[in-house]
Amino acid sequence: MARFKAAGVEPGQRRLNGPQTTGRQYRNLSPAGHRTTREDNVPVPVRDGTQLLTDIHRPDAAGRFPALIAAAPYPRQLQDLGAPAAIIEAGISDFWVPRGYAHVIANLRGTVGSGGVYTFFDEQERKDLFDLVEWVADQPWCDGNVGMIGISYYAMSQLEAATQRPPHLKALFPFNVTVQAWEAAYHNGILSEAFIAPWIRALGVLSAHGDRLYRNPLSRLLRRLLAIPAIHRRFSKSDAVQVHRRLEQVSRFRHDAHPWNALLEAVTIDHPTRDAWWDERDLTAQLADVDIPVYLGGEWSNVPLHLPGLFEAWDALAHNRHVRMAMLGNYGLPWPWESMHVEALAWFDHWLKGRDTGILEGPAIRYWLPGAEEWRTADSWPPPATHTSLALNADGSLTPGERPGERSYATDGANAMPAQLNWISDPLPGDIDMVGHPELQLTATSSATDTAWILLLQDVGPDGVATDITQGWLRGSMRHIDEDASETGRPVLPARTRIPIPPGEPVDYRIPLVANARRFQRGHRIRLTLTSDDNREDFQPMLLFRHATVGIAGVNTVHSSSRLLLPILNGE
Repeated sequence: MARFKAAGVEPGQRRLNGPQTTGRQYRNLSPAGHRTTREDNVPVPVRDGTQLLTDIHRPDAAGRFPALIAAAPYPRQLQDLGAPAAIIEAGISDFWVPRGYAHVIANLRGTVGSGGVYTFFDEQERKDLFDLVEWVADQPWCDGNVGMIGISYYAMSQLEAATQRPPHLKALFPFNVTVQAWEAAYHNGILSEAFIAPWIRALGVLSAHGDRLYRNPLSRLLRRLLAIPAIHRRFSKSDAVQVHRRLEQVSRFRHDAHPWNALLEAVTIDHPTRDAWWDERDLTAQLADVDIPVYLGGEWSNVPLHLPGLFEAWDALAHNRHVRMAMLGNYGLPWPWESMHVEALAWFDHWLKGRDTGILEGPAIRYWLPGAEEWRTADSWPPPATHTSLALNADGSLTPGERPGERSYATDGANAMPAQLNWISDPLPGDIDMVGHPELQLTATSSATDTAWILLLQDVGPDGVATDITQGWLRGSMRHIDEDASETGRPVLPARTRIPIPPGEPVDYRIPLVANARRFQRGHRIRLTLTSDDNREDFQPMLLFRHATVGIAGVNTVHSSSRLLLPILNGE
């Protein structure tokens, strides 16, 4: 049955949550004017005979329309539920279809009714996505212009498809993207256990169900309740920590052993270093062949999962002159994902419909500067900056000049020793803008042959309230640096072998912190925390992404020759 309703930001439309643009005004955008018709559980054959299941939302009108594909392992049936869940990320059909786009939501191989076996971001998945794009382009309701949309895994699948160069794929809008699957599971050699294990188990749980659960009368009632404006507005600032906790709760339910247990074992046990298995799940080199328009994006708070991939994608697409990038502030991409849709409309209207929207005007990069609370622009990433060096002093201060000495902590907090160390600067005499890639050049001694180095950078206000900015991680035995590929702030860690730490000997480490942006205001202080165990109650990692324990308990000693390097915008 055809229905007409439209989500958006105009009077009379269902109001979308979250920021809708990067602070800009656009022109000639497609107006909302089409009714919607939908077909559920449409099978799409791929080259080996496997069928992927899709839900197709499209204009109920004569003619052909451009199509936007969203593909992931998450239940396609739930993408219009309206709940603040970290799996509802395909975009809003009642925004796109009224404006003249088909919205095709697909389940990847081996998930939620699609045939075959799920194999996680590999070559088979990429081939399937090529076939999906070309199938959509060949449908009688599609005009042959295909884009892709969605965040998180829906963003990852966009880049996967693009590496295969399907002829009808014309533009992408991947926000919160990961380029290397390794980085979703390991932080420079430390297993991101609190995320990757529940995530894989949750996929098994979600894939064990279908329409009987996801489209039953109770779910339809829930959709109506969640769409009540007063309830819907509450999700505009959905708490990412709580959302991830709910995913962990889902992971506790029963699921089939195959293939999920084998995948979990492969990720957490069989492949603890970068090897051929992870190389197959790394898009970096293949992105060099992508020449279609790509609008990358992310949010500064997504430090432990997708933010590193955003900048890796930007670098890998450096040859492509049709790339734009946006970085958003807090609550930039709340769940269910429906932010930045006006920005995406300006993008797809330009590339798929040939409308002059103004999306390409101005610098290629727009980013929100937290602390200054304003949009900034740049022509390159990172923008021109100078790394300021701060010493990790023996008295716990963080200063330009060194105060010699050393400090120690016990990795398990035993023997009345601290389990973490903090260094803090004096109150700043003026505002400084940090934008880019920080680094810790650490000189330390350990009593163990392996240890974890876990960093947290914070902005501490005059009232003592601390705001998390970014984190960094390194497994001590995986400290080897590719010096030729590295630069200040961006050490490249191959992570292919483990080299034991010589106990009792000073060792130099280069630890990257995830790129970020922050205005440290006058009177504020900069604080760096270092620990080796983020599972304790007195340490809260960003988004609660905790790690598996590394090595045996021991004592780590930090020397004052260590330096924190912060990229401060030129002219500050």
